[in-house]
Amino acid sequence: MDRRAAKVHIVVQSIKGWFNATTFHSKCNNKGATVTVLYNTSGSVYGGYTSVAWKNSGTYSIDNKAFLFRLYQNGTAKPVQFPVTVPGYAINDNPNYGPTFGGGHDLYTFNGTVNHDGTCYPLNGSANFGNSYNMKGENLNTICNGNLKVTDLEVYMVEELPNAPLENPWRRTPEWNLKFLEELKTNIEHYKPLKELKIQQARILLVGQVGAGKSSFFNTINSIFRGYITSQACSGNAEHSLTTVYRTYQVRNGPSGKPMNFRLHDTRGLEADQGIDGHEISYIVDGHLPDRHQFNPSLPISPEIPGFITSPQLSDKIHCVAFVMDSSTVDVLPEKVLERIKSLQTRLNQKGVPQVVLLTKIDKVCPIITEESVSRVFHSPIIQEVVDRVSQIMGLPRAHILPLKNYESEMELDDHVSTLALMTLQQVLRFADDYMYNYLDLLEEGKLKQENIRE
Repeated sequence: MDRRAAKVHIVVQSIKGWFNATTFHSKCNNKGATVTVLYNTSGSVYGGYTSVAWKNSGTYSIDNKAFLFRLYQNGTAKPVQFPVTVPGYAINDNPNYGPTFGGGHDLYTFNGTVNHDGTCYPLNGSANFGNSYNMKGENLNTICNGNLKVTDLEVYMVEELPNAPLENPWRRTPEWNLKFLEELKTNIEHYKPLKELKIQQARILLVGQVGAGKSSFFNTINSIFRGYITSQACSGNAEHSLTTVYRTYQVRNGPSGKPMNFRLHDTRGLEADQGIDGHEISYIVDGHLPDRHQFNPSLPISPEIPGFITSPQLSDKIHCVAFVMDSSTVDVLPEKVLERIKSLQTRLNQKGVPQVVLLTKIDKVCPIITEESVSRVFHSPIIQEVVDRVSQIMGLPRAHILPLKNYESEMELDDHVSTLALMTLQQVLRFADDYMYNYLDLLEEGKLKQENIRE
């Protein structure tokens, strides 16, 4: 079977009491994928899985997903899976046979009718393991104790759950535990921009629709390093942007209040007919806009605004732009908003500024995260699909799409929410470092002047 989880339920009932090939096919044909489970008199449990339906075709059916298995040997759990090696002979769909796997046959349960002998059902089939399945050194004796005497045989229909957690994560991370969380916090506490450039802080610009979670991301990061839930930046849902002032927020480390070596820049929200545009973002990214600039739709940014930084240095510039997107609204993103985003991206690409997407509110689209834990985010096929979709929309690699849950209704910090937020921030800072390395390359190639660097 593939990586997705599945639920199984018995097809009508156990075969127990009706070991008859005709009855088997009448109850189990056209049920899709099935699992056949045999329980023998020695406490061994074994069987086979096929992803194709039984149909009374009278021929072998091709199935490259089929496998045999053992769950118990003599009452002791010893699970092992035996994959099909000759898919063309995966199952024998003979109307006179019970469930039969492999050419030869690897597992031929019975034909016709088998009656109870007073203690068990002595199946009249055969088990010639190894013809069409890789038995990994196991044999008739180690799988079914050298006989086909069973107390029961059950056939289950397998129904894949498309939204169930994946067995293997689609994005690998270290194990989520307190140690990993502390390592993330320490790494970010000790983060410093590229020392050759002699700047104190990396600058990250947050851009996104109204209510997407820009200000909430700052509040989330701020809360983690404060040690309790804070709401320093105004956040929430409103028809128009709650952010009307350009802010360059400091994140301070714990009770000492010492600023960390990065700033999060919050700007007004993207809207279809208003909000940040290509003209504004150029001024912001180039470092011209002062902290606490009041946005005024009737007064575009220009060198005449109060506090305009005429000759910005590298330390004033934006080193990475994070587009903040609500994962629950990706499919209904207004066309005009998307056009505005693309316009911003064009300006950013021209300036060589790295871009990432913070994919917020993942708990709103994925029940795995709501019902279980944020730590399951990379096991969620739903989030994986949203990441893939946003990657296509934005024209960015999937590694640049970072799922996130901000603190919203919580009154206390949650280790898993904090872990995901810090992993996201750490990756954003690494992209900011990429900008600085590119800048350093240009500097060393003589294409920039040293005076463009200011501490």
